[in-house]
Amino acid sequence: MNLPINQIIQGDCLKVMKTFPDKSIDLVLADPPYGTDFDYYSNGRGGCLATQQDYGKQDWNKVKISNDFFSEIFRISKNQIIFGGNLFADYLGPSTAWIVWDKDNSGNWGDCELAWTSFSSSIRKFKWRWNGMLQEDMKHKEPRYHPTQKPVELMKWILDKYSEPTDLILDPFLGSGTTAIAAKQLHRRYIGIEISQKYCDIAKQRLGQEVLF
Repeated sequence: MNLPINQIIQGDCLKVMKTFPDKSIDLVLADPPYGTDFDYYSNGRGGCLATQQDYGKQDWNKVKISNDFFSEIFRISKNQIIFGGNLFADYLGPSTAWIVWDKDNSGNWGDCELAWTSFSSSIRKFKWRWNGMLQEDMKHKEPRYHPTQKPVELMKWILDKYSEPTDLILDPFLGSGTTAIAAKQLHRRYIGIEISQKYCDIAKQRLGQEVLF
């Protein structure tokens, strides 16, 4: 089949991935719903310096990803990086090459996030402040569109370390498009899948604003 290279697909990622051939993706970079009851949406959370942005109700926050999702990822891809991998240990198995994102945080938010990888290397850490209104690069602050949005610089660092320029990258939970933006900036091919039409539109708008040199 002809894969939808450099496109964003609106739909259920499990159904879409079932149409992909075996090992047709070089790297899956995913940040799936963790299945937690964490409240991203209430204002006045302790430790915040300003009123927290209200992203609205997101039903997928409490969705627990099943083993079917991971089985499909392993079928279609050669390598995988999964954020929240510590919460999916029963499905993913051991890894020697975890990624630690140090968010240089304060207040009640988590200090770090963990990503499981399929690579055989050492644990790596990337420090990039992402603490509400405070960001690592305050002169070039990223607009926040999504409650679990990752910084572009984090995704660029991951793709630079764990992929090659010729690789095809898939993010099956694209959200507001950060992985696709990072791939585009690094001249990598990408596919994004996102179930929400709202966030598909945001991702396409963000991608359309990227100017490559």
